[in-house]
Amino acid sequence: MHNDIQPQPVHWSGPGLTRIPFAVYSDAQLAADEQVRIFRGPVWNYLCLEAELPDAGSYRTTFAGETPVVVVRDGDGEIYAFENRCAHRGSLIALEKSGRSDNFQCVYHAWSYNRQGDLTGVAFEKGVKGQGGMPASFCKEAHGPRKLRIATFSGLVFGSFSDDVPLIEEYLGDEICQRIERVLHKPVEVIGRFTQALPNNWKLYVENVKDSYHASLLHMFFTTFELNRLSQKGGVIVDETGGHHVSFSMIDTAAEKDASYKEQALRSDNDRYRLKDPSVLAGFKEYDDGVTLQILSVFPGFVLQQIQNCLAVRQVLPKGTARTELNWTYIGYADDTPEQRKVRLKQSNLVGPAGFISMEDGVVGGFVQRGIAGAADHEAVVEMGGDAAVSGEGRATEASVRGFWKAYRQHMGA
Repeated sequence: MHNDIQPQPVHWSGPGLTRIPFAVYSDAQLAADEQVRIFRGPVWNYLCLEAELPDAGSYRTTFAGETPVVVVRDGDGEIYAFENRCAHRGSLIALEKSGRSDNFQCVYHAWSYNRQGDLTGVAFEKGVKGQGGMPASFCKEAHGPRKLRIATFSGLVFGSFSDDVPLIEEYLGDEICQRIERVLHKPVEVIGRFTQALPNNWKLYVENVKDSYHASLLHMFFTTFELNRLSQKGGVIVDETGGHHVSFSMIDTAAEKDASYKEQALRSDNDRYRLKDPSVLAGFKEYDDGVTLQILSVFPGFVLQQIQNCLAVRQVLPKGTARTELNWTYIGYADDTPEQRKVRLKQSNLVGPAGFISMEDGVVGGFVQRGIAGAADHEAVVEMGGDAAVSGEGRATEASVRGFWKAYRQHMGA
């Protein structure tokens, strides 16, 4: 009988990185294993910006994978993070996205916690009028939510449940550190936020971020207004683990319009569209290296973007096998002039859930998720640019996508 058929484990056809089984985007057991081996394993999960925790008692609620987390600055100036789960019955401890608090109290039964996540109070612990209460053997120090290790780098706050994760600078590597510092080299301020629901597995969005091949093909705005073409000067950086990457390019306004897109009759090459208000593209030079677009990712789910003068961080969070939450945080420098801040805000229309550039990214992962239904025993082909996961000058490549799967398989033991 068909009901007796047991689900098969995800099968990789070999040790290489060019064939990705479609089952990795839909297998429920694999998704559960990811939470243990990756998000609660030896990785650094991006949690928030230091700028979002300016004072003692400032906190944000966030996630490490699917695990809810509270991140808070204590009176000693240090940042702490702990699982947003009451040790009593498992309710959320902090309900708001952000705020300021001297301590935390669960709304369900009023168990209390300090800003380092220690259980400090149990309502009616000794009972009432000699009746009830906790047993004499109960020890508050032995109970409490799980705590995360914290690491900060260039104003970014990362957390890990693992004692085995390397120091953050070692985890990132020199090239990625330098590219983060390039953008986050001075204090920032949050200037906007979005939360976007994606109808696909989290890995499809991370692949999309790392996929420099698709950017000027899917995104008509990129190509039409010559913000990003594969023929522009640029490159891809893939770190040694494969898990982190940078894709970057430079607009060359003096060069003739490249004909290679026209020759291939691509949808993304279109002369009919014009901007009613071209000032959305009017920016200012703020980096001496000439790079006008840099997309950087850190395994498993962090993205730092510089698209012209639009700066943002993104947090990719799994919400089941076929649903992802994408948190966008737009930033500017604390010393921006009013004119510079206006440019950043105007250019924020380029990206985000309804951005002129990135709106397609919000649906294309869903197209894949829907397209692979019934094809769990088939594979994706990831051969553009060869079979390696290495840095290079060309961006017509899937090297950084292969890098993701290199890191993924290492963590998952696949």
